[in-house]
Amino acid sequence: MAHIIVVGNEKGGSGKSTTCMHVATALARSGFRVGALDLDLRQKSFARYIENRRAYLDRAGLSLPTPDYRDLPEVDPATLAEGENPFDARLSAAVAALEPVSDFIVIDCPGSHTRLSQVAHSLADTLVTPLNDSFVDFDLLARIDPETNKVKGPSIYAEMVWGARQLRAQAGLKPIDWIVLRNRMGAQQMHNKRKVGTALEDLSRRIGFRVAPGFSERVIFRELFPRGITLLDLKDTGVDQLNMSNIAARQELRDLLLALALPGVRVDF
Repeated sequence: MAHIIVVGNEKGGSGKSTTCMHVATALARSGFRVGALDLDLRQKSFARYIENRRAYLDRAGLSLPTPDYRDLPEVDPATLAEGENPFDARLSAAVAALEPVSDFIVIDCPGSHTRLSQVAHSLADTLVTPLNDSFVDFDLLARIDPETNKVKGPSIYAEMVWGARQLRAQAGLKPIDWIVLRNRMGAQQMHNKRKVGTALEDLSRRIGFRVAPGFSERVIFRELFPRGITLLDLKDTGVDQLNMSNIAARQELRDLLLALALPGVRVDF
């Protein structure tokens, strides 16, 4: 069966689509068959990223490894069992179609709580939650005492992940490996960064996730999207000299893939 990587966060602007595209493309460039689904049916940023990639490669006459993106299929309401949710059926059909031809399936979830996102989390072998490095986004994971910065309890999102873990346990599936990425870690506000880091480490022990470094805020990520390329494609698209920021960003991607510890994946770029 394909290893399913779900990238989820119920707040927008955390870097989910950038994370999805770089992980999916890195795996494809490593020779793996990679399927891709975007469950944000309104914005579809991950889907548009791959669409931009295909269009750019066609224009440039290039052939580079690309994730196999599929839209969710429509379902005939008449085929649904009594009480069956149509979104459940659409996601199930999409995964069933990709599994025989994929080693990994990368699923991007919307920045809100939806039925599709909830079901996708229960399918995750690896769950990646990008988080902007601030207490504003930390609220996604837990409630914090404003005076002491101590964790008071898990958030609604953390409780949803707990529910997904319970469903997998009841089905006899292996536990979800949950990784929280600290994105957009700036060089300033070191005191606040330390406080966020301490709170994350405390919470990780309480509700069971691993903390990993993510991507810094870099202009290059905004520049890559229109052409659908990633950091690993730059030399293949005519960029012979990488600047220091691009080299640092590649190292962040390398560190991320090492932290994910995906089965059979060697990080050798």
